[in-house]
Amino acid sequence: MSDVTAREERATRRPRRTVPGLTVCRLCAGETLGASDPRPGGQLARVEAVAATGDAALTLVDCLDACERGDVVVVRPAPAARTEHAPVWFERLAGDAPSDSLHRWVRAGGPGRSPVPEDLAPLRIDAP
Repeated sequence: MSDVTAREERATRRPRRTVPGLTVCRLCAGETLGASDPRPGGQLARVEAVAATGDAALTLVDCLDACERGDVVVVRPAPAARTEHAPVWFERLAGDAPSDSLHRWVRAGGPGRSPVPEDLAPLRIDAP
């Protein structure tokens, strides 16, 4: 491979993520508020909006094996903090205020970089 080709290949690779990650069950997103959610796209749209800012990487999965808890969100530490800090799990994390708090927390660094916000602490659960 020529030096030019190698440089071009490196330039087209996605940059390494240095932000916390969000893992969200796409099947239970929106269960907590249901049809009463006034936001178009509901809770899934809220977490997608957080990721769209670049403050967190979003992974959508089909199941987190916590279906009875609804709106389960797992916040993964940024890569630099992963060896010392575990992901933080939340249940019923739905609505504008909790989602805004989640966004502020991941923007501040999330697990290992910033304490869990007081308003999200009651929603924290153990991983199944």
